[in-house]
Parts: sequence; structure tokens; C-alpha cells
Amino acid sequence: MEKSKIRIPAVAGQFYQSSRGALKSQIEGLLGGTDKKIDVIACMLPHAGYMYSGGVAAQTVQRINIKDKVILLGPNHTGSGAQFSIMTEGIWQTPLGEVKIDNLLAKEILRHSQYLEDDTGAHLQEHSLEVELPLLQYFRPDFEIVPIVLIADEISILKEIGKDIAFAIKDSNLVNSTMIVASSDLTHYEPQAQAIKKDREAIDAILDLNEDRLMEKVQQLRLSMCGYAPVVVMLVAAKLLGAKAGKLIIYQTSGDITGDKSSVVGYAGTIIY
Repeated sequence: MEKSKIRIPAVAGQFYQSSRGALKSQIEGLLGGTDKKIDVIACMLPHAGYMYSGGVAAQTVQRINIKDKVILLGPNHTGSGAQFSIMTEGIWQTPLGEVKIDNLLAKEILRHSQYLEDDTGAHLQEHSLEVELPLLQYFRPDFEIVPIVLIADEISILKEIGKDIAFAIKDSNLVNSTMIVASSDLTHYEPQAQAIKKDREAIDAILDLNEDRLMEKVQQLRLSMCGYAPVVVMLVAAKLLGAKAGKLIIYQTSGDITGDKSSVVGYAGTIIY
């Protein structure tokens, strides 16, 4: 495969360990006490460095039966590329191996959408999707992905993208073999008690599968939730794919890890089924 189609890790050695053995050991150290698996349509995972949010992300993934196809939705922190960027071909490398993009499904989603643009550049330095891959690979090495990152947050457009993704999955007869991962951290750099209160409002809206209420809470409470746009897209798509309920697997803040609760970031792992 031509070099331009191979997406090399941008944050290995920073957000997570850069060697295969060290990374597997790091993930093993983050896991919880149960391996009981759940079939899900979608989930929300945090995307900070593993020392901060890795436990939340790993223990949520630990509970999921990972499907053949994984649509990854994340915020674009870098500002590079198009406002709504999908990568339709290539391979993503991590220390745990390679993950292939499902070209057929990606192109089908692109065909359905008037907003998504085929854009590799937006993905090259963005960490929000990359950090989820080793956690998924730890439990299953052979899935394929469709990476999508978003900058803009107009809810009418986000809803259309969610519909486009769902219809593409249905038209491809992949409803039972596809899951959606929305990558998002919650409140950023506020006192612990305040962060918990605000994050509860966002989590409740997500568990109720209510993207409109989530957006209202983001605006009313000025929630510094970096991935609310991907979560809106995920909720819209998941409901069209049959989702009826949500469940919180685990919530923590960075203060629970570091002990400094004066300025924390919130992390939640939720599943939609």
C-alpha cells in the first residue's frame, strides 16, 4: 500500500506506551473485575492519556462484544482539514498492529452524505480516534474501521450525518455487524464537584438517547465537553439502528487519579444498546 495511505501513530509514547509489550501490559493494568460482554449498537469512550482516562475507556471496552466494523467518530482538535472529514481508504498502525479502513462502507457513507468530505489530512495528527484503537485491538485484532472527525457543531447538520451513517449501514446490510464509537471527554479544568454536577447532566441526556437535550445542556451550562458533536451524531445513528437504552459503565475524573481535585477533566464510558 502506498505510504500516503498508511496512518502512523501520532501520540504513541505520549498518550499510551509505544511498544507492543509495554502497551499490552499498560492496558492489562487498566482493566476491571468483569469480562461479561454486552452486544451494543454504540458507545462513548474518553480519549485522554491512558494514565488519566484509560481505566474508564478500557473497562467500558472490556464489557463490549466488538463487532466486525467500527465507525469511529471524534472531535477534530487540530483544526486541520475539512469540517466533516471521513477517511475512506488506508491502514491505521498502532503498536498492537494494523487496522484496515473498510473502504466499501466508508465510500457508502460518503455517497449518502452531502456534508462529509474524503479527507486524510484531518486525521494525521488527531488523537481522539487513535487512542481508542489499541483498547479495541487488545480484545479483538481483526475488525475494520471508518474514521470520521468533526469540527463544526450545527445540530441540524450533525443530525443529517447521523442519519446518513445509519442509512449507509442499513443499505450495506451491516446493521448486525457494525458498532459506532463516539470519542469524547467531558468537563475540562473545573473543580471536581462542579465537574461532576455538569457531567451528570450530559450523561443523563446521553443515557436517555436525547441529542437535543445534550446540546441544550452544552449551551446552557457551557459544558466544555470536547466531543459533544460526535456524540450527537452517534445518538441519532444509533436510534435509527434500533437503540432503545443507554447505560453508564464507569465515570471518573482526572482528580480521582491524581488527587488534585481543584481542576479536573471528566471521563465517562457509556454503552447504547
